[in-house]
Amino acid sequence: MLPEIYADARLVAADPPGAVASPLTGLAPALRRRAVLMYADGRGALSHTTALDVWALRRQPADEPLHLSIPQGVALRSRSGLVVHRRIGFEVAPPQAMIRGNLRVVRIERALVEAWPLLAPAERPESVIGAVNQRLTTPDRIGVALMALPRLSGRAELRVLLDRLAAGCRSALEIWGHDHVFTGPGMPRFQRQVRIQVANRTMYLDVYAERERVAFELDGAATHGDPRQREIDLRRDALLATVGIMVVRFSHRRLVHDTAQVRREIIAILATR
Repeated sequence: MLPEIYADARLVAADPPGAVASPLTGLAPALRRRAVLMYADGRGALSHTTALDVWALRRQPADEPLHLSIPQGVALRSRSGLVVHRRIGFEVAPPQAMIRGNLRVVRIERALVEAWPLLAPAERPESVIGAVNQRLTTPDRIGVALMALPRLSGRAELRVLLDRLAAGCRSALEIWGHDHVFTGPGMPRFQRQVRIQVANRTMYLDVYAERERVAFELDGAATHGDPRQREIDLRRDALLATVGIMVVRFSHRRLVHDTAQVRREIIAILATR
């Protein structure tokens, strides 16, 4: 598989995908990562998109190379199916690296930042948003990791995303709403992801106008139209109404394709309140 690292032939797929495949490609994902860490022999940690897989933020396809970060001066080099990254000042120990699922991996913040330019533009925000929503990290901590890489490709876009997450946005649709709907002339300063407790139930409001007591909820395309989700939403909206909070819902389609009209409706609703 790698220098001095062998696998039982029965563990290797007979026909690995790809015309010219790395020997690692024929192994199951867990065995690929194990082989790479055995090759590192305690001198490296899984990083970049491979670390995202270990952190359960993005499944790494079999045809992608694995990534390993090592300290400067360690005598390991890239191989077929493996990209080795040398980092000045890197230590294969906490707080820069840790054990997760019996695998040595870089910190989640470093993994998110280093993986950013390796992903397709449409794919990039998902891992960062997922990490924040799962409370594995915060926008501020990712921002600190970003500061250490001033020449990162796509750095400006990641900085904007972190600013939106710090403002309370928690999905790609909320970010769209922040940039195109809920800001600009006539719009008040909204609060985002506001925690409300009613009848021993805790809820979070997507976009909240506190003075008017109006909550605007952004219904994603994936759940919109699901009868079970619709029933949950109706019960939640009724519960909020008992404490005087009016809930207004906008679908993904309307937010994206009828933006101007949605803005006019928001301004009119707030005026009547």
